[in-house]
Amino acid sequence: MAGCSPGSRLRYPTPTDLVSSRPPDPKTLPHYLRKLTMTLKLSEMLAPRPDRLWQLVRQCGVDHAVAMLQGGEQDQRMFQSVGKAGYEPPPTDVTPWSEAAIRRDLQAFADGGFEVVAIEDTAPMDNIRLGRPGRDEEIEQITEQIQAMGRLGIGVLCYNWMALSSWGRTDIARTGRGGALVTGFRGSDADALPALVDPGKVTEDQLWDALGYFLDAVIPVAEQAGVRLAMHPDDPPRAQHRKVPRIMRSPDAYRRLMDLKPSHSNAITFCQGNWSLMGEELPPLIREFGGRDQIAFVHFRDVRGDVEDFEETFHDEGKTDLVECMRAYAEVGFAGPMRPDHVPTMAGENNEQPGYGVLGRLFALGYIRGLEQAVFDRSDIPGRPRRPVITSTSSLKEVL
Repeated sequence: MAGCSPGSRLRYPTPTDLVSSRPPDPKTLPHYLRKLTMTLKLSEMLAPRPDRLWQLVRQCGVDHAVAMLQGGEQDQRMFQSVGKAGYEPPPTDVTPWSEAAIRRDLQAFADGGFEVVAIEDTAPMDNIRLGRPGRDEEIEQITEQIQAMGRLGIGVLCYNWMALSSWGRTDIARTGRGGALVTGFRGSDADALPALVDPGKVTEDQLWDALGYFLDAVIPVAEQAGVRLAMHPDDPPRAQHRKVPRIMRSPDAYRRLMDLKPSHSNAITFCQGNWSLMGEELPPLIREFGGRDQIAFVHFRDVRGDVEDFEETFHDEGKTDLVECMRAYAEVGFAGPMRPDHVPTMAGENNEQPGYGVLGRLFALGYIRGLEQAVFDRSDIPGRPRRPVITSTSSLKEVL
């Protein structure tokens, strides 16, 4: 790319530059003029247990995996939280978050043709979230996991602050388009469920204090390891779930999180379904947080309804302008992992893992890939011509 000498004005690329063997470095352009060669890492969340889904995902052209841990907190909890059976790991002397276990899982993924770009699971964290005795021991386990990830080259760890539970739904079999089954939530039904704690036993201040304590302990470790901790929002983002307060439920909460420990390692999982239930339009939020490089990981999904009554949808029928979301990710130069997350269960499938049917995930991967290739420059694909270089805000609009 044409450069600039001291005292000269920055010269943007000319048509001649288009035939260069090396495309311009997006980071050398002003933020709002980044060339769209920075492309995301389309991924799928997979447990480290090979099955038919692995081959189908690879056949869809996806070779990045977001890994669960073999017997980690979310591996056991995610389906239990919606009334289904959780995974029960076999007895072993190797802890799921140890370097030995993660290295073993990495090899299994590599044998299946996948590169692990993030881990969406941790050691148990409820004592940490609640600030209870035993949290320092749990922090030591998280520290061990972060350090192992750094040594193994895995740069993103998705975690959450949903104490005593995971994602919450009151219906896992609403009828959707064409008879597909979708998960849904109704606040009045959730409030009638048995409480997980006595009312008032856990407070928001308690959760925020515990979060600050955690970040003070682990962010320096993550910085040294080169790992980004990406906080997932509360699902759903209500003030409480079964009498347990939830604090990661609004854009302001995330602004507070970023201010608690300013660091490249203190980052966000932008789970679009939950962010859309917070009551604000997504593209401006993507530009706000992504413009500061605070989004490390994306769950690209959609819903219909509001936080008190919603259901999950196919990607092409929800309430969000997903095309504009993808444009926003391109505009801010997002180059991290992105996965579909919750999808409908389709004809011929059982509903034993609601939100994670095989056919719905394949539909979602194709939809996201189509948006990605329409918005991002994919001239890295052999034989595909390079798109015009962005030289002004007007040409940016033309490309987008």
